[in-house]
Amino acid sequence: MASQQDQAAVGQLLPKPSRRFEEASQSRRARGNLPTKPAVIPDTIGWVRRWICFVALLVAGCSTSTPLPPITQVDTPGPDTPTAVATTLADTAPSDAPDRSEERIHMVESQIEARDITDPNVLEAIRTVPRHRFVPDNVSDQAYEDYPLPIGHGQTISQPYIVALMSEALGVGPGDKVLEIGTGSGYQAAVLAAMGCEVYTIEIIPELATAADATLAALGYTVTVAAGDGYFGWPEIGPYDGIIVTAAPDHVPQPLIDQLGPDAALVIPVGPIGAMQTMWRFTADAAGDITGENLGGVLFVPFTRTAE
Repeated sequence: MASQQDQAAVGQLLPKPSRRFEEASQSRRARGNLPTKPAVIPDTIGWVRRWICFVALLVAGCSTSTPLPPITQVDTPGPDTPTAVATTLADTAPSDAPDRSEERIHMVESQIEARDITDPNVLEAIRTVPRHRFVPDNVSDQAYEDYPLPIGHGQTISQPYIVALMSEALGVGPGDKVLEIGTGSGYQAAVLAAMGCEVYTIEIIPELATAADATLAALGYTVTVAAGDGYFGWPEIGPYDGIIVTAAPDHVPQPLIDQLGPDAALVIPVGPIGAMQTMWRFTADAAGDITGENLGGVLFVPFTRTAE
């Protein structure tokens, strides 16, 4: 059953009767042809669409029989390996700038703990990392809201809950080596660094890689940022205790599976561009057998390549 808040939100989407409709209704009520309260014609198409989206999310998040996505390699490595960017310090915030720690505490309580994220290392990292420093100034006031935000170049910073979900699913902690594919703003890398991980991250868009590296350095996070194609991972640094991918390919890149260490996890969204995708957690045992766990339905920006 929908809550009162849900019912109110749906009600706001219904069309308001026109004045002509009201006058006609009053005339017909005087003749006894209508009930006392005028009828309201619901937005049937919009209502159906909303329920279809809700059911799709429910099925994607609850299904236990979803087949594993293909795990393959569609290309061969080029001559270039990921190249660490030259660190330049970003402009630091004024010393009297608000820390906004109360907003982070509220965000963790209302958006993350409320959705059953329980890893204390993850929760403390997200309480600590200043998310507002990783978004453009024009959306900084929305930094602690429950949705993704644009960061330029057609990319976004993920919803805080998704960052927490993926971080917890990795199962990593202090001293673990983690590879991130898709640096974006650098926020996910900062959370992993705050968890005590040794973090390496690759970004396909050079401008984002440079900006993220500068922000991370200015805030004191030790993260190695590289510009390049993350499809083949970073084998020279591996194997890894965890690999996290923050953009959605239509299959699981085999090179990332190959760079997992013992008992390590790959957390990755997989699915078609612009449609419902699935968040997966993959692990490989000593014999190389792959186990996949469906973590639910998501929507991510597409995984892009150097050749595209």
